[in-house]
Amino acid sequence: MISKNRLTPSGWAIIVLSAATLALGGCGRKGPLDLPPTANAAPATAPGDTERERAAQPSVFNPTYGSDAAPAASKGNKRSFVLDPLLGN
Repeated sequence: MISKNRLTPSGWAIIVLSAATLALGGCGRKGPLDLPPTANAAPATAPGDTERERAAQPSVFNPTYGSDAAPAASKGNKRSFVLDPLLGN
């Protein structure tokens, strides 16, 4: 019996391009967005801004915001799950 499951050159091309896309998808720079060439260069922080004031402001780019605060939701009742006997809980 002859197998017909061999990849054609176009199949290999799709696999290689997909792998390259996934590998290069993580590349990039971490930092603020680049300004257009015609934009005036404004200072990144306001004058008098201290590190402590910036850490107290909520932001998508501020992972430390609220880390010292108590959890917002209380811990609920424990409900049983099918795998609990296997996990020993």
